[in-house]
Amino acid sequence: MAMQRRHSLSTKLVTIGSVLLIIALLSIGLTLWVTWQLEGGAAAVNEAGRMRMQIWRLNSTAQSKHSEKAVADLVNEFSRSLALLKAGDPARPLFMPLNDEVGARFRDVQSHWATNRSIWMGENPPDVEQSLAATSETVAAVDKLVTAIEQQLSRLTAILNLFQFVMMALAIAGAVIMLYTGYLYVINPLESLQQALRSIQSGNFAARVEVDTDDEFGQVASGFNGMAAELQGLYEGLETQVKVKTQHIEAQRARLESLYEISAFSASAASIEELSRGFAKRVRAVVGADAVAVRWSDEANQRYLMLASDCFPHEMLEAERSLLAGACACGNLKPDARTRVIPIVEHEASPMRACARAGYVNIVSVPVRLQQRLLGEIDLFFRSSVELSSEEKDLLDALASHLASGLESLRAAALEREAAVGEERALLARELHDSIAQSLSFLKIQVQLLRNASRNAQQEKVQTALDELDTGLRESINDVRELLVHFRTRTNTGDVEAALQETLQKFKHQTGMTTHFQVSGQGIPLPADVQVQVLHVVQEALSNVRKHAQATQVYLDVTKGEEWRFVVRDDGRGFGPEIRDRQSTHVGMKIMQERASRIGATVQVRSELGQGTTVQLTLPAHPVSGANAGGLSLDAEELASIQMATE
Repeated sequence: MAMQRRHSLSTKLVTIGSVLLIIALLSIGLTLWVTWQLEGGAAAVNEAGRMRMQIWRLNSTAQSKHSEKAVADLVNEFSRSLALLKAGDPARPLFMPLNDEVGARFRDVQSHWATNRSIWMGENPPDVEQSLAATSETVAAVDKLVTAIEQQLSRLTAILNLFQFVMMALAIAGAVIMLYTGYLYVINPLESLQQALRSIQSGNFAARVEVDTDDEFGQVASGFNGMAAELQGLYEGLETQVKVKTQHIEAQRARLESLYEISAFSASAASIEELSRGFAKRVRAVVGADAVAVRWSDEANQRYLMLASDCFPHEMLEAERSLLAGACACGNLKPDARTRVIPIVEHEASPMRACARAGYVNIVSVPVRLQQRLLGEIDLFFRSSVELSSEEKDLLDALASHLASGLESLRAAALEREAAVGEERALLARELHDSIAQSLSFLKIQVQLLRNASRNAQQEKVQTALDELDTGLRESINDVRELLVHFRTRTNTGDVEAALQETLQKFKHQTGMTTHFQVSGQGIPLPADVQVQVLHVVQEALSNVRKHAQATQVYLDVTKGEEWRFVVRDDGRGFGPEIRDRQSTHVGMKIMQERASRIGATVQVRSELGQGTTVQLTLPAHPVSGANAGGLSLDAEELASIQMATE
């Protein structure tokens, strides 16, 4: 059944309501008009009745010989009433009905009044018979006017009753029409929708609503049918869709799990070989490839070296360990290359003939990038046809990014370790040069003096040289032991106090001086690299006390806070201004200033002759080490060899 084209429901209801409203307004307007006419006519009848009374009063006043003024007033009053009937008064309201009969009777009244008016307006009283006749004629004319008006009012009253009956009939008809319209256009469609809805609720998804209009309920019915069809399709294919969705979610979970596993492995790998081999095994298991090769490019992207492989044929492994860029499908990436599937064509002249002989059908090439820089590629070999979805390509790109980040982290860590070792050795070399090397030069001079004194048999000079040699050797041994203390002492991450306490104990054991250690205040623990620099500055200050101060007691005060402060002071001999001016060239001071500058700290030295010396190290609010000095030191074998040489 074809759907009928009709107006919308709102248009229908508005049209019906508008028609009924217009009819009602017209009826009410006509009723009001008839009522107004009746009111005006009734007032005109009353005024005409007054005119009869005025004529009789006028006749009586004229016959009783009243003053001319009284008669004139009555004549004027009658004239005004006559003029009022003619002109009407809308405010009261008062007007005569407009028809020919009433008009003719009003003109008769005007004619009789115009004829008889002079009878009462004369200088002498009118004749009784003449006055009575004139009065009777005028009153008769007025009576006819009143009768004509009353007849017109009777007709208007009949019309009013007819309008009231019509309005009652219209009210009943309007109610019937509205009820029928509501049932036809609202209740019936709603009932059909309710029946279909109950069918859907009972499980009958094939239930539909007949759509025979294109109004609002027709649109609702069409939407309901579409919803029912969708529900029927969902219900019938629900199990299949749930299975598909479950498989998709499981695949996503597996991909995320693989990504997290490889990410964790990349972060924990200790070497490039371990990282690349572990990554190759894991990525082959994730994508289900038959073999995998991880290739790394040189700086010029001219040659690709194989970092690791998994299940890769041995005969191909040796041949492709170093692959020239562009010589094969592998190692042929452009700077803007993306993950792609490369079909293998079996041909003797083809560069992929080795892959074809191994039984591979497709190669998936995944570029490895770090910050838009091409580092290498991952080659996945398949012995069956393979197609990658966009999600699988995104997964492979993410895995390649983790590999690049892991390798870059290992490289950066290696460079950091190398730099730390180089810096620590350079520091050790400077300290050896500035302390032990100078002592050895002094000993060399004393040996030459001893040789000359022995050759010349100068026993006194021989003894002096031997004493100097003995003193120099002891100083050198102390310097070496102090260096060993410096490079063996390490701090804990959360507490520098234990390392400082250990340093003071070793200093006391070495020098025999009395040490005092005091900590005050509260502060955030220092980073480990900052603690190392602080410890070395304190050790250098203690070394200067041992070498130059001739002190008996040493104090180490630590003040915690936003800005940490470390103060090393002694009760030694101190020094004057002439020596203070040379502090900038002093070896120990230069070493302390270098270490302090790495963490943004400052070193201040105060001393007076006979008043001891104070060295104060003040840290900034948030100290950060510029290099991880002290993170690595000499190897154990090197330390052991130095220690054996000094014992």
